[in-house]
Amino acid sequence: MPLPSEPTLSRPRVIQRRLFLAAAAFMPAACAMPPPPRILEPSGFAPTPPAPVSPLGTVPAPVARPVITPPATVSVPQGSFIAGSDRAERDRAYDLDELAYGQKLSRTRRQYENEDDRAERSTGAFRICRTPVTNAQYARFVIETGHRVPSFEASQGFIRAVADPLADASQRAAWTGPMAPKGREDHPVVLVSQDDARAYAEWLSLRTGDVWRLPHELEWEKAARGDDGRPFPWGEIFDASRLDSADSGPLDTQPVGLYKRGASPYGMLDAAGQVYEWTDDAGLEFGTIIIKGAGSWNDRGCGTCRPAWRQERPADLRDPRIGFRLVRL
Repeated sequence: MPLPSEPTLSRPRVIQRRLFLAAAAFMPAACAMPPPPRILEPSGFAPTPPAPVSPLGTVPAPVARPVITPPATVSVPQGSFIAGSDRAERDRAYDLDELAYGQKLSRTRRQYENEDDRAERSTGAFRICRTPVTNAQYARFVIETGHRVPSFEASQGFIRAVADPLADASQRAAWTGPMAPKGREDHPVVLVSQDDARAYAEWLSLRTGDVWRLPHELEWEKAARGDDGRPFPWGEIFDASRLDSADSGPLDTQPVGLYKRGASPYGMLDAAGQVYEWTDDAGLEFGTIIIKGAGSWNDRGCGTCRPAWRQERPADLRDPRIGFRLVRL
């Protein structure tokens, strides 16, 4: 008998229709494609998903940082030079101080007796910043890293009280945000510790691909006085017109590189006057670092304005007379 839902058909047609319906019922299950296998990397983890795509169908580009222009440098060759000072040079330095200040305090304190004895020393070849690092150069480092800014509140050591004559200089040089004080962008950055200077060197090395670091004492001295042992960067005689000192300067830092006639034989500027500078060498007393820089804007005379001059200061000192420059290897 025919199925109730089927019309009356001949037996061959009935068989043909039933075969068609059975095949149709089987087709969806038979033709369904299994999901593709999950391909695992050798480590057993699924591949990293593709980068996100923006609504416009393109992968967002990484945010580009501005190109860093490194500080200009001068070249100092490998070889020997005359370092340190002798009795005659130190006595002349004391005489200059007495003439300028009208007293013998530096001689009484034996201020220059810790200088190395005059002798031939040597260094490898290196490049050193032509001028001290400026506020503008340091600002890019502060903006990108969030490093602490040069500030008066952090000053210590030389700065002992608000009544201290250096307090005004600290307030002028202090930053209130990630940008240098207006109008002082080209001045040497001050109120920075040795650690601050080292952090800047590490950042600059990463950003430029070169190796930057603080100079060793002998490197700084050689770059500042040449190889012939001259007492001042320019020669034998002190000349106040060749540097930013208290003899004729404004009792403040000035834009770097103004005193071209004060250049050393290798072309380094502001080696005398402007600011003392951090080196990479530890002092004899624990926690101290040797600072060089032949005098500062606050000195006169100028017995301290000689590359042989050296002092030890606490590594964490932040002072309005101390800045830094770097060596590039």
